[in-house]
Amino acid sequence: MDAFEKVRTKLETQPQEEYEIINAEVKHGGFVYYQEGCCLVRSKDEEADNDNYEVLFNLEELKLDQPFIDCIRVAPDEKYVAAKIRTEDSEASTCIVVKLSDQPVMEASFPNVSSFEWVKDEEEEDVLFYTFQRNLRCHDVYRATFGDNKRNERFYTEKDPSYFVFLYLTKDSRFLTINIMNKTTSEVWLIDGLSPWDPPVLIQKRIHGVLYYVEHRDDELYILTNVGEPTEFKLMRTAADTPAIMNWDLFFTMKRNTKVVDLDMFKDHCVLFLKHSNLLYVNVIGLADDSVRSLKLPPWACGFIMDTNSDPKNCPFQLCSPIRPPKYYTYKFAEGKLFEETGHEDPITKTSRVLRLEAKSKDGKSVPMTVFHKTDSEDLQKKPLLVHVYGAYGMDLKMNFRPERRVLVDDGWILAYCHVRGGGELGLQWHADGRLTKKLNGLADLEACIKTLHGQGFSQPSLTTLTAFSAGGVLVGALCNSNPELLRAVTLEAPFLDVLNTMMDTTLPLTLEELEEWGNPSSDDKHKNYIKRYCPYQNIKPQHYPSVHITAYENDERVPLKGIVNYTEKLKEAVAEHAKDAGEGYQAPNIILDIQPGGNHVIEDSHKKITAQIKFLYEELGLDSTSVFENLKKYVKF
Repeated sequence: MDAFEKVRTKLETQPQEEYEIINAEVKHGGFVYYQEGCCLVRSKDEEADNDNYEVLFNLEELKLDQPFIDCIRVAPDEKYVAAKIRTEDSEASTCIVVKLSDQPVMEASFPNVSSFEWVKDEEEEDVLFYTFQRNLRCHDVYRATFGDNKRNERFYTEKDPSYFVFLYLTKDSRFLTINIMNKTTSEVWLIDGLSPWDPPVLIQKRIHGVLYYVEHRDDELYILTNVGEPTEFKLMRTAADTPAIMNWDLFFTMKRNTKVVDLDMFKDHCVLFLKHSNLLYVNVIGLADDSVRSLKLPPWACGFIMDTNSDPKNCPFQLCSPIRPPKYYTYKFAEGKLFEETGHEDPITKTSRVLRLEAKSKDGKSVPMTVFHKTDSEDLQKKPLLVHVYGAYGMDLKMNFRPERRVLVDDGWILAYCHVRGGGELGLQWHADGRLTKKLNGLADLEACIKTLHGQGFSQPSLTTLTAFSAGGVLVGALCNSNPELLRAVTLEAPFLDVLNTMMDTTLPLTLEELEEWGNPSSDDKHKNYIKRYCPYQNIKPQHYPSVHITAYENDERVPLKGIVNYTEKLKEAVAEHAKDAGEGYQAPNIILDIQPGGNHVIEDSHKKITAQIKFLYEELGLDSTSVFENLKKYVKF
């Protein structure tokens, strides 16, 4: 959440210098806790930008390869600090607990921790609750105390393997929530932040298809839920001592085609961060008088970066886009106004354009697209095009700032982000219309988007490339089988390509959790036959394909390497068979599989991966990449 907290000043004063991601930091009391070099440190809030800090723990003691701090939580009275530590080549994490004193010392460490939060009991003792993750499955909740009364005990175990568990502390720290979820259903238990040893209270037993999340203010629970019609998120509330669903009162409803990105609770206000019709909004609800102020945000903005904030008077957040670094905004409740960060204005605002377009899918649905290109580009039909797609799990297409995307636009490329069904950009129904036996809707949407772009004069098939990661590989692989003539080249990272065989293997760690998204081909012939219609691996055939570059990770637990290797080998065989019949002079596509070491799923900032993908795209399109790599060096150190 705080990845760009410190980057702001550097980007203002040195806009052409190296781009970097800053690891997690958190403010508590008068201190800021963060990572400096290989150490967990803290400094006085007013000295946070200086080198005057106290070292709390040296990460090198863990003997990990290039460790970084992923998350920090400080105990209420600042007697302890807990930090989750990971490495770039693995999803495994370690949670360390450091006792804060004149000589800070590591009090404990716990392996494979996912989420964790502190509360304080009646005896003023700090209690750490944390979830334990095994084989990517998070089913167990533990609680631990330290010092003279040290203990560590399992507190809750989820028995249904299709669900996972995570912890969330309400904004006012009054309740710790245990959230038990799968892709479509949730159940929440409350732990009293003042009496954490008491049994938890169930808010509402899980009901298939009902999702809900909980915040708290002044003895009332505010519940973001999709219960009732329409089955989109709405805000409800109830007294904290009567939490069951029959007591929920409707408080605020969203417009159709609205995605709720986040919710932040303050003493007198509730702030909703929304995406409506592919544009960003902030709704500020006055809790004293139920007033609503809706603020439309700048059209260049494509994503929020939420700010950890304890100031009751202000709501700060950042806006970003794939080609523009984050910019700070603050809503001040007293003035009732949104204030924009002043200072250096990024030149990309004048040198590029962002367009919000729509494509008509074959069933008549309007599919939103976000398109970027240089303002002074002439004859866009002759410019290279890079299309992005995801379309799964109700998740939005990633539109955070990426320096390699920025330099592509500077070099004349058109970037298009296709918000197809299966994703979450237009709300829960948009996801429902692209999962299970409606997955082909996402494929039809992607095809319509690319044809619409070409029809409106954005590039042409011989200059069109397509990129995706993880589950986005399903739609990309399916399009390569069904309409390969639309594309010249494809880049994929850790792609999901063998849906049928993966979903029939229940020994894999995520298969049971994924049934709500892809279906159960082992027990349902309807699901099995439907998956066969679009599964990239199952539908490879001898024909002309675009060139394909795949980045895979050796020990990736989410998308097993075996499925990617099998896909690549089968694709190469189909390409070779087609080349035999195509006659002399046929230029066969290049099929490249780049296997990287490590066990992470996607390594977003891998310089090696970025270099390989850009080099591949330029070579396939016959373009000179000299200037793009020179420009990239302004942001990324190679």
